[in-house]
Amino acid sequence: MKSSLAKLEFHRFAGVSLSGGKTDRTAVAVIEYYPQQKRIFLRSLREKVRAEGDVSADQHLHMILTESEPGLEAVAFDVPLQLPKCMRCQLKCPGVERCKVPEIKWMWEYHRNRAKQKRPHKLFTPYTERCAEMYISSQLEEPFHPSHAMGSNAAPLTARAIFLARRFRFPMMEVYPKLAIWRIGRALKIGKSHLRFHAHSVDGDESRLVILKALVEHDIAFIYQQDMRTMVENNDAFEAFICALVAFLKFRGQTEKPPAGYPRNEAWIEFPKESISWF
Repeated sequence: MKSSLAKLEFHRFAGVSLSGGKTDRTAVAVIEYYPQQKRIFLRSLREKVRAEGDVSADQHLHMILTESEPGLEAVAFDVPLQLPKCMRCQLKCPGVERCKVPEIKWMWEYHRNRAKQKRPHKLFTPYTERCAEMYISSQLEEPFHPSHAMGSNAAPLTARAIFLARRFRFPMMEVYPKLAIWRIGRALKIGKSHLRFHAHSVDGDESRLVILKALVEHDIAFIYQQDMRTMVENNDAFEAFICALVAFLKFRGQTEKPPAGYPRNEAWIEFPKESISWF
């Protein structure tokens, strides 16, 4: 299988489920899309990318994405790749109440519109959260709650991702796996309970198996049984694969664009369209 596929035209994408630099939970999935065959092939799956001796986990991840997997057209990470606007701004700060930069003006408009619908609605903190997180939390078909880029849960991962990104030369994007899994699963007619609880310690493995089997049975992806088993047992590996799928979907023009009026220089979180045309 591998030898025959290697001769065909393909596009290669990677997904990274990033953990802390001192842990061993980082996972990387690399997929290849074969346009003529209209098929996605899971090329490689690595779990527990960690430090070994004097070689850091960061260096190991860098080597995987630049040496072991050459020719990547895009890499999708499950963590923020850009700091909130107030952490990037070099202007003299007049205070958030008087700030006129596009990102903060957008946040004010969002906040005031939400306050008309939901009271009380807490004021935003532009040094911890970003426009994308605010939008996803309330403007889609289901409530989603991505961690703020500089919130207590995501901040260390954001710092690591930005540190790593400085060395990469391929296009990178952010993915929120929970939303991506929801959209992919709904397009495949998978029950909502499986999509909501794929990461749970109880029955999460069953949900992941249902989702992976649906991708295979719909002739969307080819996955070796060993890799299937790894993703069922390890949610980090599963979410790395989902991130890679979103990178492929963006290549195919099957991810949502930012809403009208969204600030040009603000990060966006990629997620699939509600109706997906896979090939």
